[in-house]
Amino acid sequence: MRVDDEIRLTPVLPDGHGLRIGILTSGGDAQGMNAAVRAVVRSALSVGAEVYAIYEGYQGMIDGGDGIREFGWADVGSILNRGGTVIGTFRCKEMRERSGRLKAVKNLLEHGIDRLVVIGGDGSLTGLDVLRAEWTDLIAELVNTGHVSAEVAREHPALMIAGLVGSIDNDLVGSDMTIGADTALHRIVDAIDDLASTAASHQRSFVVEVMGRHCGYLALMAAVAGGADYVLIPERPPEDGWEEHMCAELKRGRQAGRRDSIVIVAEGATDRAGNRISSEYVRQVLEDKLGEDARVTILGHVQRGGRPSAYDRWASTWLGYHAVHEVLSTTPEAEGRVIGTGANRIRRLPLVDAVADTKSVPGLIAAGRYNEAMRMRGRSFTEMNAIFTELSEPARTTSDTAGDVDRKRIAIMHAGGPAPGMNTAARAAVRLAISRGHTVVGIHNGFVGLATGDMSELAWSDVEGWAGDGGAELGTRRETPSTRNLYAVSRALEDHHIDALLVIGGYSAYEGIHMMTTERDRYPAFRIPTVCIPASIDNNLPGSELSIGADTALNVIVETMDKIKESGIASRRCFVVETMGRDCGYLALMSGIAAGAERIYTNEDGISLDDLANDVHWLRESFAHGRRLFLAVRNENASHNYTTDFIARLLEEESHGMYDVRQVVLGHMQQGGSPSPFDRLLANRLAYRALNLIDDELAAHRDGSWFIGVNESGTRTSPMETMPTLVDAAHRRPREQWWLQLRTIARTVSDEVR
Repeated sequence: MRVDDEIRLTPVLPDGHGLRIGILTSGGDAQGMNAAVRAVVRSALSVGAEVYAIYEGYQGMIDGGDGIREFGWADVGSILNRGGTVIGTFRCKEMRERSGRLKAVKNLLEHGIDRLVVIGGDGSLTGLDVLRAEWTDLIAELVNTGHVSAEVAREHPALMIAGLVGSIDNDLVGSDMTIGADTALHRIVDAIDDLASTAASHQRSFVVEVMGRHCGYLALMAAVAGGADYVLIPERPPEDGWEEHMCAELKRGRQAGRRDSIVIVAEGATDRAGNRISSEYVRQVLEDKLGEDARVTILGHVQRGGRPSAYDRWASTWLGYHAVHEVLSTTPEAEGRVIGTGANRIRRLPLVDAVADTKSVPGLIAAGRYNEAMRMRGRSFTEMNAIFTELSEPARTTSDTAGDVDRKRIAIMHAGGPAPGMNTAARAAVRLAISRGHTVVGIHNGFVGLATGDMSELAWSDVEGWAGDGGAELGTRRETPSTRNLYAVSRALEDHHIDALLVIGGYSAYEGIHMMTTERDRYPAFRIPTVCIPASIDNNLPGSELSIGADTALNVIVETMDKIKESGIASRRCFVVETMGRDCGYLALMSGIAAGAERIYTNEDGISLDDLANDVHWLRESFAHGRRLFLAVRNENASHNYTTDFIARLLEEESHGMYDVRQVVLGHMQQGGSPSPFDRLLANRLAYRALNLIDDELAAHRDGSWFIGVNESGTRTSPMETMPTLVDAAHRRPREQWWLQLRTIARTVSDEVR
């Protein structure tokens, strides 16, 4: 499928005066639809366009009347945190008939609408493109029958469209994520975590059925993130005799120290003959062949419900903004586009091709072309399947690998501030290394423990349960090696016969390993393969656009801000919330977008007295016009002098009794909690790539020092020697930060047009 050039910078929205845009949600609901609706409405209003919400999907378009209503700025206030869709959705059969489409076009033209943004699944997008293709003929028929005047027909010669995919299945070919998938994964992983605790108490097996008729994304990702033992997905039906293999793997897992067994089944899982594999059948197999109590949990529609995750809020806002740009800038001759994402970039996909490719996957599965089906799901999906396969194999015994000539001692440590997901990455690295025949040595308490030789060997069972644990079981410290203790570090590596070093941590970890790399001529023990994995809630590390822990911190911040806003909704109140991040404003900006903040202050933009004066005037004016709640988010180092306390006191002083002000410093709660599904998946992916790199270095007798991360081209490795060229050392952050492009969007959806 051809993909347009990825949009690297946020485009300026074209002038929309005189133009009218319709927006609807169709098909199954998905968390994050409301965020997209809000973004479309406010982005369009910001450039003068008028926006009409079409209720109950295509049915509202056919019914007309109150089914199509003009929306203003306030109509989409306070909906970011709501699940479902506030404008409703419906699976409309009448839209499949030409007579239904005639009614729809007539009602659209009565409101002067010739631009549509549709949020839905492949069926909804197919209907959208059909409407676009038939628009001219349908108008001609309406003119001939007297339902539409020739003048109106001339004013609206074509339908301009943009599609957004709202689907928890994450099944759109060509896009990394669809609206709702991340939140659904949150629901599933939370359930697995809860089930694992009770299953371990009773040494019991659970079979968990998740949604996914034709796509195994939720099942596979939940299996990796939840530390499950076995997974069944549509794209990779198991070989004949899979029942015996599954039971053998679960039995070996118990022998390796597991007290529970979790099997994940996608609702569309089948065997290679096309017969459905039900969760009840899997449960019966476990009872019959293992002779133990097994229970089934079918999660059902709870996966669609609840508040959207931080990602499904900020990403849907991003998508909605670009959907408005698409419908305002496209031409009648252009083909329809669906707006998706890829490697933290917006992608404009040809709608017809994207839908056709998505619909082709079930056919590939039915034809037994499983490898092609897996490839259509994307590189990350295929890689995660390989990661799960290796992670779920119980540990080799010592006798299995005693004769391996390539058996090496790989040390793992943390350094820097704690970040949720550190344990997940350590667990993955330990189990992957053991499965490949290596001995794993855990270094306790960062570089301090390394210098004192505080190390111990880690077995498969030692990391049991770490997949969802917050904190850092190995311990972490911010101290870095100094010239005084480099000798001690060198001796510790030699004394413990360390052949390779894997470091999971933040900026301090990178600084420490960079120092060791530059001192290799003086200390030969440092000449071993070394890899740094980014783990920091600040998201400020070179070579990676995302760090382990940042997504979890965002979710903690957004959940807290939701509660803060609820506490003040009954009064006229302004909140100033301070987030962590040091000199990197990632947490402040992204949480501000996700929580619907009116003002966001970051170190990158700074704060001036003129900015604050303008904010005071704007705040007073908005409260005078009926505002009841105002939220400002400040990055902890946004300004040395204009502190959170100063801003709060300034706003309070200038309120003249119209509102009161509260300040909230979130503090270290942002570093705690169980890692989010995204952070768990990122941790597993980076640990897998890091171990692959270490194995390659060892096999080739090289001693490279690297840092690894994800960027627009996928996973990338960079020599540690290049670190100084990639960072702004004074501010301890990368020179280039992709997320800064969202500043325009944050301002667009927060600055009300008068």
